[in-house]
Amino acid sequence: MPLTNDQIHSCALRLDQAEKSRRQIRQLSQEFPSITVADAYAIQQAWINLKVAEGRIIKGHKIGLTSKAMQSALNIDEPDSGVLLDDMFFADGGLVPSDRFIATRIEAELAFVMKHRLSGPDCTLFDVLNATDFVVPALEILDTRIERVDPETKATRKIFDTIADNAANAGIVLGGRPLRPLDVDLRWIGALCHKNGQLEETGLAAGVLNNPATAVAWLANKIAVHSLALEPGQVVLAGSFIRPIEARQGDTIQADYGPYGTVSCYFA
Repeated sequence: MPLTNDQIHSCALRLDQAEKSRRQIRQLSQEFPSITVADAYAIQQAWINLKVAEGRIIKGHKIGLTSKAMQSALNIDEPDSGVLLDDMFFADGGLVPSDRFIATRIEAELAFVMKHRLSGPDCTLFDVLNATDFVVPALEILDTRIERVDPETKATRKIFDTIADNAANAGIVLGGRPLRPLDVDLRWIGALCHKNGQLEETGLAAGVLNNPATAVAWLANKIAVHSLALEPGQVVLAGSFIRPIEARQGDTIQADYGPYGTVSCYFA
């Protein structure tokens, strides 16, 4: 049985309070064993609606769980998505206030800046390339307002928890050198990711559904059922091609994209 509107609104309020108080809530999948993916997206949307009502502005979308390994771990067969808001953007090389978050992790990704409206349901990789203005290196800041491990059952978070939690998104840093999407084979763009000067992770963008533009096409098709589209100027984080790097106060994270520059941030 789907969650009621009251239950969805209550979950959204609790997530909002968890973010503001920096105190995690119990996994929704433990509280509502029958929760569905549709319920989880409804909770996410209700939470975003709360933020917009407080003055936040939607600036784009993020795509997560794009690697086969992560999908297998969560027993799913497609990515998930969340919403980017104006207060999530931090300057390249700038300070990120660590006291705003609970348990931050960092991922290296490519961000697509849309030039034209892109709508499903039949969007393809080629449509994405034609509709994109620039592709730019990016760091995604992840946080979790829901407990990763339930203290009672020791169960780990499920896909429903992650989706409801805005796909674990908390921030984004854009940097490096913007490039036109047809000027390079996006699959072969790679990053060397350092924490405090030490190499932590490396990866190639092909790890994102073989081509990160494919992930953007998936998103356009996914949101089309809600009569939504990717709009001009919006930023779309296409998905990580490294494992998340833990980040705490005092840490500097830098991703070196070779000829496409670097992107970094410092957790103050």
